[in-house]
This record gives sequence, C-alpha cells and structure tokens, in this order.
Amino acid sequence: MQNPTPDQNFEKLGLTLPPAPAPIGVYKPCLIDGKYLYVSGHGPVQNDKQLIRGRIGKDMTLEEGKFAAQQVGLTILSTIKTNLGSLNKVKRVIKVLGMVNCTSDFEAHPKVINGCSELFAKVWGTENGIGVRSAVGFGSLPDNIPVEIECLFELANSPSNPLK
Repeated sequence: MQNPTPDQNFEKLGLTLPPAPAPIGVYKPCLIDGKYLYVSGHGPVQNDKQLIRGRIGKDMTLEEGKFAAQQVGLTILSTIKTNLGSLNKVKRVIKVLGMVNCTSDFEAHPKVINGCSELFAKVWGTENGIGVRSAVGFGSLPDNIPVEIECLFELANSPSNPLK
C-alpha cells in the first residue's frame, strides 16, 4: 500500500484553501531556483479574500493567533497549488519564518506559529512536513495582520516543475 500523497492528505483534513493572493507590491509570490521553491511572506487570507487582522496580546488571544497562523499556512498552500498545480510537487518543508504581530510582553511566538507548522506536518507528514523554523515577534505587520510567514521548500523532481 502506498503512502498517501500531500494532495490526498490535505483533502482528508476537510479544510478549504482561500484564494491565492495577488502581489500588492513589487515581488513574486513564489520563485523556483533549481530544486527549491521560495514562498514570499503571506498573511492570513480568508475564503472571502479578507485578511484576519489584529495584534496578539491586545486584540487577539494566543489561540486566535494560532488559528491565524494556520490560515497563513492555508494561504501558502493555495499559492503553491495555484502556481505549481499540486502540493505533490513539493517534496518537503526546508524552513519556515514566522513573524508575529504582538505586544511587547507577549512571549509565546512559537506556539502561534505552530498553527502553520502543524498544518504542514499533516500535509507532508512529520518527516517531510517539519523543517527548521524561526518564530519572532514584531511591533507591527502590514495591514495589522497578526501573522506573516515565508517558507522555503524542496521540490520533488525539480526539472519538471516550472511555474505556470
């Protein structure tokens, strides 16, 4: 029996991908370099294209922040699917950088970013879905979003994975 694919794992979660966001500034949402996929910083886009907004420790709880980080993860998955056609084209997560918009006394940044990391572990499995990670606090983020995350992935069979 074969292991389920990342696309199959995602389908089993019963979650919905929000629309992949279009760049608002001068940058690409993702870029392939050899066998690596770099994904620009993403915010928590909801299914109605609206952003989750708020500052953790002031407007939002830790649990609400963790949910927002999961929503960022879903937004990143949407960008991958939109640009590569399938989550199966990603072999593994290499690095996650999580930025948390929080009050100066908030200290649970890693617990917030677990919302995204736990999602990736469910999609690619614990061996390939967990990479190295940083979780840091910021005094503000664009549009007052609670979480921004950028990632680096290794592609499966990279020569056949041009961006659409």
